[in-house]
Amino acid sequence: MTVSTPGPGFRPRAAAAMSRDAAEAVLDPDTLDAFRALCDLAPLPVLDDLTTPRARSLLADADLLITGWGCPPLDAGVLRAAPRLRAVVHTAGSVRGHVTDACWERGIEVSSAAAANAVPVAEYTLGMILLTGKRVLERARDYRAARRRGNWLRTPRTVGNHGRTVGILSASLIGRRVVELLRPHDVEVLLHDPYLTDADAAGLGVRRVGLDELFARCDTVSVHTPLLPATRGLVSRALIESMPADAVLINTSRGAVVDQDALTDAVLAGRIRAVLDVTDPEVLPPDHPLWECENALITPHLAGSEGNEWRRLAEHALAETARWASGAGFLHPVRRERLAFLA
Repeated sequence: MTVSTPGPGFRPRAAAAMSRDAAEAVLDPDTLDAFRALCDLAPLPVLDDLTTPRARSLLADADLLITGWGCPPLDAGVLRAAPRLRAVVHTAGSVRGHVTDACWERGIEVSSAAAANAVPVAEYTLGMILLTGKRVLERARDYRAARRRGNWLRTPRTVGNHGRTVGILSASLIGRRVVELLRPHDVEVLLHDPYLTDADAAGLGVRRVGLDELFARCDTVSVHTPLLPATRGLVSRALIESMPADAVLINTSRGAVVDQDALTDAVLAGRIRAVLDVTDPEVLPPDHPLWECENALITPHLAGSEGNEWRRLAEHALAETARWASGAGFLHPVRRERLAFLA
C-alpha cells in the first residue's frame, strides 16, 4: 500500500466521525464545501458507529478523520481497519473520549479546537465576573419586585468592580484567556497553578499565589482546572469556608472539581454566591436545593461554543486541515505527554 506524504499537491482522503447532532451543528453546508475544497471528504452521513460495513469501507481509505462530539473511541480495532490513517482533526475541545493509546502508539497526529472553544467560555466568565461584582441579577430581581428604584446613593461599598480581587484557578487555555480579558478592567488578578512559575505569572501580568491564599483573599474565584484524578474535589470544604463573606465562586470547568455538598451548604447559608455552568452530577436532581437558591445561578453547560460560535470551531478545523495537508503540521497539536494536564 502506498501512502502519500502531506505536502504541496497532497489531497487527503477524509471521513467525518461524530454524532449526527454534532454534524448538524458544526458541519454546515458552507463548511462541508470548504472541507471538500481541501480533501476528498466521504459523503454524509457522518460515521457515528465505526463498526459498520460502510464505516470500515471508508476507514480503509482515510488519511484523515474529522471528529467531533460523539465520535466513538479510535481503539486498536478501529485503527486496524484504517491502515492509512495519519491524522485526526477534532472540531471540539477535549480528545479524551475518542483518542486512545492506540492512536499515540501508531503515531497519529492530533489537533483539537480547544483554543477556539476557550473563547466563549472565557467571555462567559468575564461577563459573570462583572455582573456578579455589580450584583446585577439580584438587583434586577429586586427592581422587578418593587417596581421602583431605591436610593442608588446608598448602594453598599461592597457592590462594584473597582479594585475587586479576582482569582483564577488554573492557567489553562481558558484561564489564560480570562486573564487577557480582565486586563482592561480595574481589578487585581491572582492565579494559582502548581505548574506555573513566578516568571510565567509575571508574563501573564498576574501574581501567582497558593491555593489557600487564592480562596481566602479573592472576592471572586473562577475555576478553570480540568477534571483529573488529582483535581477531583480540589475545591474542598475548607477552601470554600475560607472565602470572604459574599464572595463568588464561578465554575465553568467540571462539577466534580468542587465539593458540591460543601458549596451547597455555603450558598444556602448565604455566606457566598455561586455561578455554576457545571454541577456534579451534570444535571442536578429536580429537588436539589440549589435550584431554588437565590444565591446560585445555574446555567445548562452553555459557556462553551453554541449557535453561531460553532462556526469558529469549523474555521479552526479547516485551518488545521489545510496546514496538515500542506505539510506545515498542526498549529494546535495535542501532545500525548500533555494529556495529564488537559481536560
